[in-house]
Amino acid sequence: MKLHKESKGTITVATIIFVIIGALAIYYLKMWSLLIILPLLIIYSLVFWFFRVPNRNILDHKENVIAPVDGKVVMIKEVEETEFLKEKAIQVSIFMSPLNVHICRYPVSGNVIYKKYHPGKYLVAWHEKSSTENERTTVAVESLTNHKVVFRQIAGYVARRIVFYCNEGDDAKAGHEFGFIKFGSRMDVFLPLDTEITCKIGDITKGGIDVIARMKD
Repeated sequence: MKLHKESKGTITVATIIFVIIGALAIYYLKMWSLLIILPLLIIYSLVFWFFRVPNRNILDHKENVIAPVDGKVVMIKEVEETEFLKEKAIQVSIFMSPLNVHICRYPVSGNVIYKKYHPGKYLVAWHEKSSTENERTTVAVESLTNHKVVFRQIAGYVARRIVFYCNEGDDAKAGHEFGFIKFGSRMDVFLPLDTEITCKIGDITKGGIDVIARMKD
């Protein structure tokens, strides 16, 4: 199984903790040490599972808006996007549990025209105000259909580290990685009002593969 590059520090710390607690359990608890070691082993395995990088056949897209993350669609709503677009847009929000792949992908192809990191709170990721009050990043892409699409990584109650690798002027390719969030979070995508939304609340998405909307050329 291939592991994401963001896993290095977390797995190193997890390994040290596992070895120390395991050794102490064996020394002091003898045969009862399995009561400690087995739950720890499960947690340790889940850390590796969280950082997995699945093999996916990413296609080229022009009009399609691709799910930027694995997760569950929790909101489809007309809102006022006040940071960059400064106009009404359709917000599609996808919640990621700690068991989902947490690679963040471009939802559309085009050119990166804006990026910004915002420090903030750590409300639960499904809270509506998390989009504007939590630690987050905002990226905007001028799509191949000449639309401005904004998307936002949002830290949740557990997630305390967001990374994004894109810079203004970069080429964005729908379905390809631009960042990562650790341990449970949310991703918002803001689309033009005339966008055809092809997903619905409750849908389970596969990042880089599933089409969640289509924009008019």
